[in-house]
Amino acid sequence: MDYCRISSDKINELWELQKAYKNEIGEDAPSEQDMKALGKAIEREVIEFYGAFDGETLAGCCSVTKGFSTFNYAVSGVFEDFYIAPKYRHSGIARELVSYAYTESQVCSLTVGCADCDVKMYESLGFSIPLGNMLAYE
Repeated sequence: MDYCRISSDKINELWELQKAYKNEIGEDAPSEQDMKALGKAIEREVIEFYGAFDGETLAGCCSVTKGFSTFNYAVSGVFEDFYIAPKYRHSGIARELVSYAYTESQVCSLTVGCADCDVKMYESLGFSIPLGNMLAYE
């Protein structure tokens, strides 16, 4: 398995995983406009995507969005868009991808907001410091 940062030239491969992820968690499929917005965000480096490639096949992905946090008074990252294609699950790719994204993004801390049913999974991947509840404002 090869791990690398995903550039906008791999948007089609990334998009297939994004659609599979949204479908698996029961959310509406993203639109073509969403895909264009994502491509622009990647180009502008507003968001960084990292992937696990099995040859030319994108087997898994995640994203890191950077900001500054007073948790440790340094650049921090928010971990999202984590998805491993079913065929590749339970093979260690998830742990390797999280580690790679953390190292390559050069953040000092990485946080994730998740559903209650995913807490154990994220803990097993190294997210071990509880920071209370995360809520979204829309």
